Formats: sequence, C-alpha cells, structure tokens
Amino acid sequence: MSSHVKEVDIEITPKVWFAVTDLRYEGQQIERGALDDFNKTVSYKACMRYPGEDVKSFGVGKLAMTPRILKLLIVWMLTPRGSNHATLTEDDLMLLYWLINKVKVNWVHTMMEHMMKAKKLNDYKLPYAILISRMLEFFEVEVEDELSEDLRQTNEINPPMLNRIGLQKVNGS
Repeated sequence: MSSHVKEVDIEITPKVWFAVTDLRYEGQQIERGALDDFNKTVSYKACMRYPGEDVKSFGVGKLAMTPRILKLLIVWMLTPRGSNHATLTEDDLMLLYWLINKVKVNWVHTMMEHMMKAKKLNDYKLPYAILISRMLEFFEVEVEDELSEDLRQTNEINPPMLNRIGLQKVNGS
C-alpha cells in the first residue's frame, strides 16, 4: 500500500505496520474459502440464542449476547460500514466465526482490505483516524496547520445504542 502526502512518499509495508501498531502480518486472511469448515448458515445458527429456529435472514436480533457484542465491534469499529447494521454480511459472519473459534486473524490484511474498500465504496467508512495519524507521524509528514474534526455524538456508542443491541443495566451497576 502506498501514497504520496505533502511531498512525502509513503510505503506501508509489514515492517511499517509493526513499527506503528505492533501488529504483525501473520494469521489467517479473512476471505471466502480460507476455512474449509465455514458455512454461513451453520455459523449463524451457532451464534443464535435459540439455534433450533429456522434461518430466514441473518439479522442481529436472534443472536446470543456474546456474538451480538462482537458483531457491534465488527461493524462499528473493526470494519465499519455506513448502512444495514441490522443484518450480518458473509464477511461479518466469517469474522464473527473466527473470533468465536479463536482463529488467529491477520489484522493487518483485514485493515488494509477495509481501507481499500473505503477508498472505492461509499458504504464503507474509514475509522482508523489514530492509525492514520500515527502513520503520518512515522513518515514525518507535517500536519500542524491541518484542519481537524471533533468527535460528534454520532461517533459515540451511547446508552440507547447499547439498549438496542440488548445490553441493559443490572442491579444498579
């Protein structure tokens, strides 16, 4: 992955990823066919509160609590998209399956793929502001006079959002 920012050539190699994030370019790459035993419907049923129910769609509402929380992390933080958070895509299900089954994920590859999708597709969002800031700092790109944007309430995971996914306050905690 490469770019040119303010007269600075940036080449993001596995060594740069490790220097900036401490993430190594290793583990499974999330892609169709990477795991022989992955089946979209079987994987979804394993995450359901009541796995005996018929699967007509891959909605969040039928998920048990742990997969529901992981799904929230996937679509809002790890690989966010701008729409349809109520339905799991095949990529969401693969990542959920891998996280639950403790398969070592190649996060560098996953993040780079997501960044490329965000560049090409309007539905994908680029959430890695801190990562990009650290990359610019690593390559000594001058950013002092640049505009910045404060976080808005829509950027936060607030109590109504947690209630919508089924998390509730228990015993005054």
